[in-house]
Amino acid sequence: MSQHLTELLSGLSAIEATLLVVLVSVVGAFVMEAVVLRLLFQYTRRTETGLDNIVVQELRWPIVVTVSLTGVYLFAQTPAVADALVVSSEDLNTFFGRPSVSVGIIVWAWALNRLVNRLVEAVKDKGSRFDFAPVFSNIWTLLVSIGTIGALLFLWGIEITPLFAGAGIAGIAVGFAAKDTVANFFGGIALYFDDTYKIGDYVVLDSGEAGTVVKVGIRSTTLLTRDELLVTVPNSVLNAAKIINESAPNRRRRVKVPIGVAYGTDIDEFEELLVDIALDEPLVLDSPRPRARFRQFGPDALEYELLCWVNSPLKRAKATHNINRTMYKRLNDADIGIPFPQRDVHVYSSSGAPTPPQSATAEATNGGVARNRDTHFDEADVEDDTYDDLVDDDVGDE
Repeated sequence: MSQHLTELLSGLSAIEATLLVVLVSVVGAFVMEAVVLRLLFQYTRRTETGLDNIVVQELRWPIVVTVSLTGVYLFAQTPAVADALVVSSEDLNTFFGRPSVSVGIIVWAWALNRLVNRLVEAVKDKGSRFDFAPVFSNIWTLLVSIGTIGALLFLWGIEITPLFAGAGIAGIAVGFAAKDTVANFFGGIALYFDDTYKIGDYVVLDSGEAGTVVKVGIRSTTLLTRDELLVTVPNSVLNAAKIINESAPNRRRRVKVPIGVAYGTDIDEFEELLVDIALDEPLVLDSPRPRARFRQFGPDALEYELLCWVNSPLKRAKATHNINRTMYKRLNDADIGIPFPQRDVHVYSSSGAPTPPQSATAEATNGGVARNRDTHFDEADVEDDTYDDLVDDDVGDE
């Protein structure tokens, strides 16, 4: 293409080439800025979406700069200019042609990167499918950077094949050194395609951490706990962990409040009271309707469970607190007993009759003294019958 352009411009003199530069650069840039772009701005203001405004704003300067640099590039391709400056066409291209193209490449790379980043910021809060958009924004920045460097090296005639070979060796080394970073990168992509969670979801990890997802990055995900602490979890860990998303498929969550009631209670009246307590709680939803369930006959009480719903997992603890308080007051007012375990301990003597605690303590003390007696047999123990009993007891214990 450059060769055909050179042949086309070969008939121009140096003065004509200079005029062509001014015409293309100055007039072309003015027309693009004052006419074309202005019409585009007027059109995008009438549309419902704001994304087209972002596109036109970010592409405005690259278009103007490109038109301006086109004149400089044409100037470098004109043979008459090289003759007038007494330089070779290659030198003229080196000082004017390639730098102008290089500036154009950098300007477009910068503009395209800003364009994607602004589009991501605009759409990331418009639905669950855009929640992982920041991850692709980072990927796009990386790809644009690599593409820009590759294009500049190719433009200036730098052989990139050895660089690929070196990059392969360096990639292996970096892969081993940064394997966790690579694992986090692909873990984030896997989480996106699995649609595991999105920003604003309340998640619980199998390691015990729980919180609201506030940021999803290329390396990690940040959770905000109920204690207002930020917990950063690597994406590779999340990809391998068991995650409970309490905000999906919807944010409504069921609350289970266990309660025991004494045997002999009118269970119909008790169940109606539980449902009324739940309906009177502002945090509890009317639909699905709260209900009481008789779970089992416990050792100390009839074990019930009050089931109701709240519109967010973050309100579950508060609703449980309010229901427990109201339940305790209302059951006391209705004279309905809430049983609790009670145990009676009876101490028996060797004769089988109950022994008061004082006697049991004294007997245990005396037994301890008897055990600590001197068991050495001497002449004083010949007539003592208790010595034989003591020895028999010790042997039996062994």
